Amino acid sequence: MNKVYESATAALFDLEDGAVVMSGGFGLCGNPENLITAIAERGTTGLTVVSNNCGTDEKGLGVLLQRRQISKMISSYVGENKEFERQYLSGELEVELVPQGTLAERIRAGGAGIRAFFTPTAVGTVVSEGKEVRDFGGVPCVMELGLTADVSIVKAWKGDTHGNLVFRKSARNFNPMMATAGRVTIAEVEELVEAGELDPDSIHTPGIYVQRILKGAGYEKPIEQLTLTPREA
Repeated sequence: MNKVYESATAALFDLEDGAVVMSGGFGLCGNPENLITAIAERGTTGLTVVSNNCGTDEKGLGVLLQRRQISKMISSYVGENKEFERQYLSGELEVELVPQGTLAERIRAGGAGIRAFFTPTAVGTVVSEGKEVRDFGGVPCVMELGLTADVSIVKAWKGDTHGNLVFRKSARNFNPMMATAGRVTIAEVEELVEAGELDPDSIHTPGIYVQRILKGAGYEKPIEQLTLTPREA
């Protein structure tokens, strides 16, 4: 089975309006930049997007938000995007805020086939409203559902033609768990090599989880808040 696609546009050929999409990255680090751009150009609308955050006004998933392609966000941190705030407060965007650790575990659970789990995080807050709460050893815990997606888009440092992936440093973030939770997982990589060229002990995501792979290009790798130590005079 050939998993290699010539472009992000080609790899997204069957993305439909209303799809649930998981997008890897933490802030703007580890974003599947080429795939996000291709979705913007494709014009797919009504998307439910699962991601830790929604980029900034001009970068990352914020591009899709600006184009009104996202109808719902399931995320943890959204403080870098004023357009996100505006759309939410005006009722244009549905938002499900999830504690960051819970979001990570909901995605991991979805990829592992675990339909639900219990956690003490957020018990007694608005996050637990309407959810089942049980007592375990004297500790109340709220039930959270595992998350899956129609399509997961992830970004890795290296990959091979069989879809095996290697992530680099903090860009690893949400990408590996999202790769397991998509019905179709599309990976873009900075370096694409032939099968067998990656050290098996260095592979973070086995190719069995990846259906499509492509070599990305033109990465900006922007930083939301650049903080530098002042130079001495």
